Amino acid sequence: MDRTIAIFEKFKIRRIYDDETETWYFSIIDILQALLEQNEYQKARKYWNKLKQRLKKEGNKTVTNCHQLKLKAADGKRYKTDVADPETLLRLIQSVPSPKAEPIKLWLAKVGYERFQDMSDPVRSVDRAREYWQEHGRSNKWIQQRMMGQETRNKLTDYWKDHQIEESREYAILTNIIHKEWSGVTVKSHKNLKKLKSQNLRDHMSEAELIFTALAELSTRQIAESIEATGMPENKKAAKKGGNVAKKARIDLEHKTGNKVITGENYLPQNEIKKISDKDNKAREL
Repeated sequence: MDRTIAIFEKFKIRRIYDDETETWYFSIIDILQALLEQNEYQKARKYWNKLKQRLKKEGNKTVTNCHQLKLKAADGKRYKTDVADPETLLRLIQSVPSPKAEPIKLWLAKVGYERFQDMSDPVRSVDRAREYWQEHGRSNKWIQQRMMGQETRNKLTDYWKDHQIEESREYAILTNIIHKEWSGVTVKSHKNLKKLKSQNLRDHMSEAELIFTALAELSTRQIAESIEATGMPENKKAAKKGGNVAKKARIDLEHKTGNKVITGENYLPQNEIKKISDKDNKAREL
């Protein structure tokens, strides 16, 4: 299955996953084709060019949150293409009169974005998340901790947004500082330890990992609030201090129990784990 292509009705939507920000970015023109029910790519491209110009003229900052990443085109080659994360797409969709607007919002929520669901329908988002985790065998205790951790995370990112932290990459940098400080490993290393690829790290954390992540992020926000941290330099300091609060608690718990908090355990289906193991074994043989 090609994970770089998502299907909305009859339209193929190209997408690319950013490991650093743990975010899917979707081709804006492909989304517009689906919104406008336009089969011709060039017509959708011209529509996007005009829409960009109009939004810029109106002073709409949505366009500044769009990026250019290389996506595979019809000829098999990769070209720089305008892409956006689902939060930005939500704002763009609101600028396009289309009966497909609501269906595509729900579709985006299904194909892999958490915060988008919170923005479009908080109650629906919570119910879907709970059902998803129950279907995948998570305990009620784990689900409760996961949802509490998400609420803590949302409050932190809301603080960042209000204090001159705007780019998703800046969010990722601060998140990594917090994570490395409390856990001793980067987000990427933690995902590698759990043999994860495009999966959300938090969805594969143990209860203890979730609790310490939440403690680190709660501490970061409260420290940032206490010093009114604004911009990257000040928020980096708050992130390190907040992560250190959870680090001390983690070390103390590990010392008293003799067990490591950070583990390679995950919730991947057994067939996926076997595929990863086989792939690793082949790589070692080469």
